[in-house]
Amino acid sequence: MSYQVFARKYRPATFHDVLGQDHVVRTLRNAIEQQRLAHAYLFVGPRGTGKTSTARIFAKALNCPGGPKIDFDPNDPVCREIAEGNSLDVVEIDGASNNGVDEVRALRESVNYKPMSGAFKIYYIDEVHMLTTAAFNALLKTLEEPPPHVKFIFATTEVHKILPTILSRCQRFDLRPIPTDIIAQHLTYIAAKENVSLDPTAAWAIAKGADGGMRDAQSMLDQLVAFCGNQITEPDVLNIFGFTSRETIASLCEAIFLKDTAAALRIIAREASTGRDVSQLLNELINVLRAIIVAKVDPEAPNEGIPTELWQKILNAAAPCKADRLLAVIDVFAETEGRMKWASNRKLHLELGVIKAIQAVSEVRISDVIKALGQAPLDAMSVSTIPESKAPPPQQASTPAETISEAPQIPVLPTTEPTTKPAIDQVEEIEEPFEENPVEDKLPTLPLAPAPSGPIVSASIPQTPSLPVAGASSAMFSALDAMIETATDEIHPEPPPVAVAPTFAPMPAPEVKKEPTKPAHDDFHSDPLIKKALEIFGARIVSN
Repeated sequence: MSYQVFARKYRPATFHDVLGQDHVVRTLRNAIEQQRLAHAYLFVGPRGTGKTSTARIFAKALNCPGGPKIDFDPNDPVCREIAEGNSLDVVEIDGASNNGVDEVRALRESVNYKPMSGAFKIYYIDEVHMLTTAAFNALLKTLEEPPPHVKFIFATTEVHKILPTILSRCQRFDLRPIPTDIIAQHLTYIAAKENVSLDPTAAWAIAKGADGGMRDAQSMLDQLVAFCGNQITEPDVLNIFGFTSRETIASLCEAIFLKDTAAALRIIAREASTGRDVSQLLNELINVLRAIIVAKVDPEAPNEGIPTELWQKILNAAAPCKADRLLAVIDVFAETEGRMKWASNRKLHLELGVIKAIQAVSEVRISDVIKALGQAPLDAMSVSTIPESKAPPPQQASTPAETISEAPQIPVLPTTEPTTKPAIDQVEEIEEPFEENPVEDKLPTLPLAPAPSGPIVSASIPQTPSLPVAGASSAMFSALDAMIETATDEIHPEPPPVAVAPTFAPMPAPEVKKEPTKPAHDDFHSDPLIKKALEIFGARIVSN
């Protein structure tokens, strides 16, 4: 008997053998048990996720002896013929090589013939998106109303290329990428069946490199057995397939978070010199950064298969880095990944991406400044906290700000009126002698200050002592960096409301004693202006 590769030897034979697609298996089982079978099914998913295997298992369940039933014997001759592709009632068509109108016409003619032994005649078309538009249109009528003994099963990896008229006539099932831990467990099971010693770390490295495809993982294990024999370790997997170890990824992440550009560039140079794929290195780095962001939001999230010690080391290095900085780093690496796809020197672009990522971690954003200033106390933001420099002291000559601050305070006249104003008929208006500007006469004389040569400073703003220029800006930025590092994302609660004292009604104004009023003509005669006018004109006042 010729040798069979693991991907064919360990292909799923029953619904129980399908891994990682529980939602599809459950729906198909329930449809068979309840006799709710559709006439067309569409399986969508990436490569190696079980589209063809699931289609064959479904065909076995429909055409097995006594079927349709879910508990069939995979070793039955009818089931073995379906699994090997030799059944006359299950026709498998390659959509890439049979994509024309003539092939669809032949299919339309053959659907009228009843099955040979099974209950249904099943047509399975793989890579159905390769059919031409004319072939799809020729299949529409048959697909919508096929004979009762005909079932169609389609499979594709690019569902967006299928016409909407075809999609509306099928029940669609999306097969997901298989989780890494399920692939690693299945590889360990295959290795035990083949008497091969497979380290758990090596199984995890293979499953991680397979990227959700079980067939790819099985092919990689087959290649490792041919290379290593019966003992497979993680270094063997890394050397053959060019994967990067988790320790290297952890060291690179730590160098980025610690802003150690030299160490990060040395790691990239070492990996490139040993023949590692730098694109794979960047992909794994992005996955770890994504896991770190998820861990900041959900501490119970999985750690992407990284050992606990390494994972805790990465988290400790990333602790000072906020989530928005991590998002900025991932954006930088995403742009780098796009450039590396079309670049001849991928190592150069990766090094530039790492340098930009470290700069993104180090840069100060306006949100950080606002958050730090909002959480800092008043005395921390005052200029007096800046250390004094060794610059020579300023001259003793007074500055315009000092002249204004030393000037006497201008008395402020009361502008408020009394709460209660006496009635006009009760209080007599007191006449005062006329003065041209009584307010200016009462103000003290202000010393004249020299005209300022610099910018004008308002006298109402308290002035701080003048600072030496040398070293002041660096001290201010160092204090701001310290405030940003210690700032948290928490928002301070609002202060409790201040109790306001109750207001009382104003006291009534005291009663004004009414004095006997003098005749108006007495005041008129005693007016100095009237007296002066009488003297000049030699006149006299004649009373009525």
